[in-house]
Amino acid sequence: MELRDIEIFLTLSEELHFGRTAERLHVSAARISQAIKKQERSIGAELFERTSRQVRLTPVGEQLLGDLRPVFQGLKASVDRARLTAQGKTDVLRIGLMVTNGHELRPFWDAFRSRHPQWGLRLSHNGYMDPFAPLRNGDIDLLLSWLPVEEPDLTVGPVLFTEPRVALVAADHRLAGRSSVTLEAFADHGVLGPEGFQPDYFQEAFLPHSAPSGRAIERKFLVTTLDQLYTYVADGDVVHLLGNQVTRFYARPDVAYVPVRDVPLLRWGLVHRADNDSPMVAAFTRIARELGAMAL
Repeated sequence: MELRDIEIFLTLSEELHFGRTAERLHVSAARISQAIKKQERSIGAELFERTSRQVRLTPVGEQLLGDLRPVFQGLKASVDRARLTAQGKTDVLRIGLMVTNGHELRPFWDAFRSRHPQWGLRLSHNGYMDPFAPLRNGDIDLLLSWLPVEEPDLTVGPVLFTEPRVALVAADHRLAGRSSVTLEAFADHGVLGPEGFQPDYFQEAFLPHSAPSGRAIERKFLVTTLDQLYTYVADGDVVHLLGNQVTRFYARPDVAYVPVRDVPLLRWGLVHRADNDSPMVAAFTRIARELGAMAL
């Protein structure tokens, strides 16, 4: 089994979704399917059970996952260390971003690189489904996530920025011309929900399940990516609630953004594993506290 095939297997084991795995690895879903079928032929048994509703590991797949994960992580770490040595660096801080506005956070990245030239800094996209898995698996050291995060094995650090929220609606939707809306509008039209695991409190913090009147805010369709979300909204069937950063980084002719006036600011903060005592994590956290939260 080649390294790329191992990476495909491990990623699919985490995502349990061919589309999300393909998106994360920047390949086609067909490439993922071909790689898994090739592995199953080589082993002589199915690694995943596939139905129209879900993908899950078979007992053989579970065994292979337990055997391969530490081996792959060790190989990857060895290659990373060699690359760092060639660059004159001793280690790299890996930060996963659940945001689209990484460019606006350059003061944090630049301060870390300037103060600690002996360390590298690697930024990567972090998915919204099972968002804390990369931290727990050791794939990243820090996660920039909306708050609150209430997980016993994770520690929440300083807030990097806060932002208002906006309603995402189709360009020709009757709400598109409003100067602002309230949460009641979401109960009127319905929204989108995650097709994958997110803690209930985590979903509630981003988009409540009920309006102030007590009416339910129905999750009409389930999505896994931001592109899917925009497609549903642009079609006019639903609306959605997002952080204001999208107005600067997701300008599209088929949607409109309307301020929401009765929700608190969305807070984005650093999260790391409680057992991670890395000096790089401590250093970046210290810089974030010194610079203070940005209001965007």
